[in-house]
Amino acid sequence: MRFQLLGPLSIAEGHDVVVLKPSKPSSLLAALLIHPGTVVSTGYLLRALWDDDQPATARAALQSCVLRLRRIFVKYGVAGDVIEAVPGGYRMNVDSDTLDLVRFRTLVRAADGAGDAEGELYRLKEALPLWQGPLLANVPSLMLHRDEVPGLTEERLRTLERACDIELSLGRCRQVLVDLWEAARRHPGRERFAEQLIEALYRTGRQSEALAEYRAVKGRLKEELGIDPGPSLQRLELAILRGDDLGSLALDQAPQPLEIAAPGRPAAPVAVPATVPAPDAGGRPRGDGAPAADRPVPPGARALPAPPVPPALPVPSVPSFTGRAAERADITARLTGCSPDTALVVLSGAPGIGKTALARQCAHDTQDAFPGGVFVVAMTHPDGAPLTADEAMAHLPRPGTGDGRVLLVLDDVTTADQVRPLLPAVPGGAVIVTSRRGLAGLMATHGGSVHRLSTLDPAESRQLLTAALGAERVAAEPAAAGELADVCGHFPLSLRIAAARLLTRPGLSVEDCVRWLAEDPSARLSLADDPRMSVPQVFGRALHRLEPRWQDAFHRLGDQEGLLVPAHALGDSAEAEEALERLADAGLLEEGPPGPYRIHLLLKIYARRQARERNTGEAATVPH
Repeated sequence: MRFQLLGPLSIAEGHDVVVLKPSKPSSLLAALLIHPGTVVSTGYLLRALWDDDQPATARAALQSCVLRLRRIFVKYGVAGDVIEAVPGGYRMNVDSDTLDLVRFRTLVRAADGAGDAEGELYRLKEALPLWQGPLLANVPSLMLHRDEVPGLTEERLRTLERACDIELSLGRCRQVLVDLWEAARRHPGRERFAEQLIEALYRTGRQSEALAEYRAVKGRLKEELGIDPGPSLQRLELAILRGDDLGSLALDQAPQPLEIAAPGRPAAPVAVPATVPAPDAGGRPRGDGAPAADRPVPPGARALPAPPVPPALPVPSVPSFTGRAAERADITARLTGCSPDTALVVLSGAPGIGKTALARQCAHDTQDAFPGGVFVVAMTHPDGAPLTADEAMAHLPRPGTGDGRVLLVLDDVTTADQVRPLLPAVPGGAVIVTSRRGLAGLMATHGGSVHRLSTLDPAESRQLLTAALGAERVAAEPAAAGELADVCGHFPLSLRIAAARLLTRPGLSVEDCVRWLAEDPSARLSLADDPRMSVPQVFGRALHRLEPRWQDAFHRLGDQEGLLVPAHALGDSAEAEEALERLADAGLLEEGPPGPYRIHLLLKIYARRQARERNTGEAATVPH
């Protein structure tokens, strides 16, 4: 007897499958199976059954629902102890033989350790058919569909992307076309599927179809979202127009060229050595922790020399950099101190607060102390996916081969696990890490110092505007310049955006700019020609890295009054407390005083706008 979660919720025995009817017990069972083998709290189960509309007798009704579920188990021959009551909640005792989700994840992990592309692909192709149609189609829980289904769907799509990447790397472009046609049509928002389809079409001699597919994707993105295709798609189009031979390596069963961004310049195609394992779901080399030279070359593959590490280039000063004097002095002292250990500095804080600028400025200030070079590595891809340790290592000199101490700048780190494998590469050197998270786990294992950046003070904001706009223009409207800094929330990113708008419109007064921005700062602090210079997009990317339930918690803060966030702002439950901690760790909240938390003005305006759009969308879906 086994449970099937990856599709309509069902119970199967051999070839006989019973699809459960939509009911509270079905929602309860799904909520438990989504977290196999772990204690699922009572609060979580209550939300799965009733969302925010819980009856006064909800806990008693939950116990009744558990009894009904056990009766269903008896009816279909499922052992009664498979669902276990434990302190604080319930647990489902299932394994890879009794739950398809566990089986799927086991096969994907086995693919990680396969050691060769064929073995990896075999296990992925064994895992993917476990998905049998729309996920939880017969489960009526609104909370599960809102908070859990997107994450599970993402697991499947990343696995499918990964399998298609391996097929392409093995030169099996014709075989993978059917899967890619379906995936690209079913998931038009995932550019990676479109990129894989276009590559497969081109490499099978269908250049005109490949270009037509690219233009269709470009037109849809422009019409629906007002954006251009991502850098990878644009480079692929250029390669097709030039007639580049993307498939020459595939003819010898060797890996395809992949894009690796070199420090200090845009990504360009470089040949990945055949000793690198098959790429992951995002088209990026997937590391297994072993040095490239120690990994086996797949049968029939043609080994290529590893790409050289780009030389370290001088780090320029950050234009118009001002303020942060105390932080700069402390960081400089730590980086240049004489210690045999690696000096580690973490810069954390809200998105747009100026972490990257401070890191680069400190690298510029101290580069003479690092004769081995300064290496700046962006730790996320353009789509927001984190780099693996192997990908980051491709930009670094091998230990013992440099000419002295090395400074490593790891920008936009998402987890401590991204950093730890890289520290041995800079023995006796120094590392600056920028992250929206505090990375307390990294501090616990490796020590170092953390600088949690806040907004600029009024004097520093004025200095930044003066440096960017010129002293004469700021002096002509001193009061308006102060108001502009207030509207920008004293965020370095928003101040630079506002300054750029004024520089490109010399006839626009500072006062008029303030008046226009103040009407909707969370939307108007954006430059049309550069999506990176956009407050709403930067905030949105930070928010979308969180689970849906934490995103929802942030949106709910938009309904609160003031900038102080009391401990009970989201309720008195343990999950409400965890939500505030998650938001604080992600840089979307700050600790007091006064009070346990506070939210920056711009983030509060953004949260309020998101809450308003959410409420409008919900109202539009209510039947009249």
